[in-house]
Amino acid sequence: MKIGPKFKIARRLQAPIFEKTQTAKFKANSEKKGKLGGRRPRPKSDYGNQLMEKQKARFTYGISERQFSNYVNKVITRKSTITPQEKLFEELERRLDNVVYRLGLAKTRQAARQMVSHGHIMVNGRRVDIPSIQVSKGDKISVREASLAKLLFANLEINENSPLSPTWLKFDFTKKAGTVEAMPTIGGQSLLFDLSAVLEFYKR
Repeated sequence: MKIGPKFKIARRLQAPIFEKTQTAKFKANSEKKGKLGGRRPRPKSDYGNQLMEKQKARFTYGISERQFSNYVNKVITRKSTITPQEKLFEELERRLDNVVYRLGLAKTRQAARQMVSHGHIMVNGRRVDIPSIQVSKGDKISVREASLAKLLFANLEINENSPLSPTWLKFDFTKKAGTVEAMPTIGGQSLLFDLSAVLEFYKR
């Protein structure tokens, strides 16, 4: 998915939703531009706030409007034992490209998406090239043996203590293989977007 100027989008949405905007330099630059902006921003309507939250979530995971709306509609129409917000979070987090990113195999979700698309990743011993495929509890995610010698994975150990890796994933950097030990949960997560507002946007 072609995203566009990331710094401009992040400033418009007032959130560091891209990895390259999660820096002190970007924060300082945004604050400076805000002070020089002149007029105060107009207060947003409920629709405007919901739209902004939706865009934050969509750009965070780097997926198209059609893909994102499919996830939301699936959550809204199907019965579940957990809340719609928790289910939507689970659906987004279980994407293979997101899991590869969370495991520390790639520095960005975009890089993780390319990694999967180019066939470097295996799930349960089978080569997978579909970034949107969803993992399940017990799945094994590994780097294809033929890809291990590539420069792409040369310094993989650097990411061993990555804070991105959540408790529901476990990765063995010696074997270059990870395991989905549980389903992702929204509890205790510090999100840049409000999933309740996202769901309200699609229920209009």
